Amino acid sequence: MAQISITANTRTEFGKGASRRDRRAGLVPGVIYGHGAEPQHVSLPLRELTAALKQSNVLLELSFGGKSELVLPKSVSRNPLTGIFAHIDLIAVRKGEKVTVEVPVHTSGEHDRDGILEHNHTTISVFAEATSIPSFLTLDLTGLKAGESLFAKDVVLPAGTELASDPMMQVVHLSERGTAATDEAAAAPAADAAPAAPAAE
Repeated sequence: MAQISITANTRTEFGKGASRRDRRAGLVPGVIYGHGAEPQHVSLPLRELTAALKQSNVLLELSFGGKSELVLPKSVSRNPLTGIFAHIDLIAVRKGEKVTVEVPVHTSGEHDRDGILEHNHTTISVFAEATSIPSFLTLDLTGLKAGESLFAKDVVLPAGTELASDPMMQVVHLSERGTAATDEAAAAPAADAAPAAPAAE
């Protein structure tokens, strides 16, 4: 996983007015939670934070107030009009500590081309060391036949990472083309149906 260092600022003013001033200055207000400590209020540079969050499960090393803190992004809110980050919640972690996170699942390998691949879940939940969270996991589709499925238990996990999702959670299903076409036809509205004939007087 990626670890990115960012210099943050300690926030001493709170409320909507202070948050607006931070955003005008190109900063994103944030709060760090975790380990039973009091929440820590910080502001992060928007440009650096935006670049960092393009990576899945990025680990941030924040420097502020003469100390550094390892954190994982928990939730981000955006301005509904501009889409720009408006606030971020962060979870403090320590090296060696294990956390539960959602990790994207990528697929590889050749499956039966007579089927239509359906992605039922694009992420699975794993229990991993905070500084070694995989950026993504790979599910091998080699030999998958139409009508068959692969599950969370089929995703290969790196050493030290444990599955937290239900092992039988369906990740992908390879539908038979005939069945898929029938289901789509049944679900589609009858757009071309002829109008009903007027009732006889």
